Amino acid sequence: MQAAEISRSADRRTHDLAAYDLYLRALPHGLSYEKDRVVQAIDLLRRAIERDPRYGPALAFSAWCHLQLDVGGSTDSRDTNRRQAVDLARQALHVAGDDPGVLTHAGHVLGYFGEDIKAAIGLMDRSLELNPSFAHGWRWSGWIRLYAGQADLAIEHFQTSLRLSPRDRTAGRLTGIGIAHFFNRRFDDAAATLLVSLEELPAHATPYRFLASCYAHMGRLDDAREIVGRLRAVTPVVVPSATPYRNAEQRELFLSGLRLAAGETG
Repeated sequence: MQAAEISRSADRRTHDLAAYDLYLRALPHGLSYEKDRVVQAIDLLRRAIERDPRYGPALAFSAWCHLQLDVGGSTDSRDTNRRQAVDLARQALHVAGDDPGVLTHAGHVLGYFGEDIKAAIGLMDRSLELNPSFAHGWRWSGWIRLYAGQADLAIEHFQTSLRLSPRDRTAGRLTGIGIAHFFNRRFDDAAATLLVSLEELPAHATPYRFLASCYAHMGRLDDAREIVGRLRAVTPVVVPSATPYRNAEQRELFLSGLRLAAGETG
């Protein structure tokens, strides 16, 4: 444990120990997917960046936290939040474009918010070239492949991440696998996988939305509406106004089922 801590400290990417401490304190809050805690993480990261404006991991993780606010519908202005996220991601790439963690967080943010998907894929591929055993890199690469419409490849990348880090929290990767099954119209597999992910991470809006849509397409409207009720306890936004999924057919499959589950028409 001592050797691991020494190694981690040496790789902290900043000489300001206070900034590093703020970054470490932000991590569990940002990964909670809970609005108040994500906001707290952004504040801690802002203070870290003020101390070291070239602290790439803090910049990239702050960008990713802004992404989480968008997923949860927790922003006063989606456009402002998007600009902040994209600006932070680009700053992170400018100062630390050789850091696999920075590449994956920044690439995920840029891909999610509608930037060039091929460029986002390139950032993920570069991260995995630098560290082929980077479990979180494979995880975020899986999400970018989902955004690009490559469901089968996304499953491969999520499964690689699970194999490399089987004891890490699995909910995010299971959510991605569930979405890939959904896009491939394997609704039974999708529903089962999304339910498992929600047991581990009940504050995450994305699996609720896809599970509700899945149930709607399966004709299980009562179950779909029950999931929408649980979703409303997490976020006021049931049907998002924009999604990161580039494939038009997959996007409409998702949104049409979700609108049906929510009782929306048109």
